Amino acid sequence: MAWAAAASPADKERFICIYPAYLNNKKTIAEGRRIPMDKAIENPTSTEIQDVCAAVGLNVLVEKNKLYPREWNRDVQYRGRVRVQLRLEDGNPCLPQFPTRLLWIPLVLMIQFKTVLPKFHQQALSTLLPEST
Repeated sequence: MAWAAAASPADKERFICIYPAYLNNKKTIAEGRRIPMDKAIENPTSTEIQDVCAAVGLNVLVEKNKLYPREWNRDVQYRGRVRVQLRLEDGNPCLPQFPTRLLWIPLVLMIQFKTVLPKFHQQALSTLLPEST
C-alpha cells in the first residue's frame, strides 16, 4: 500500500482513535473495553477524554458525530471519538513519555484521567455553586 507509506504522521487521518467505550467500566471486553476493569471509569465522554489529553499536552481532535461500531445505544451521550496525534512530521513522538501507542493506550491515559478529571469537576462545581460567605 503505497498511499499509507506516503501519508505523514502529522495528518489528521493518521491520528489514533480513542472511543469512550475503550475506557468505560460498564462495558465488557466483547463490548469494546480495552483496559482492566479496575483502571476504567464509569461512562466517560469524548469531551472528558479531550480535556485530559489536552491537559497532558497532546494534540487532540474531537469528532462529535462518530459512534463506536459495537455501541448498540445511539444516544448522544455515547457519541464521539477522540483523535490523538502521537507522531510529529519527522516521525518522532510528540511527547517522549508516549513513544508508542502500545505503551500508553489507554493505561497511562486512565491514570491521567483519574488524577486530572476530579480537578475539572471541582472547577465546574465551583463556578456553578455560589460561594457561601
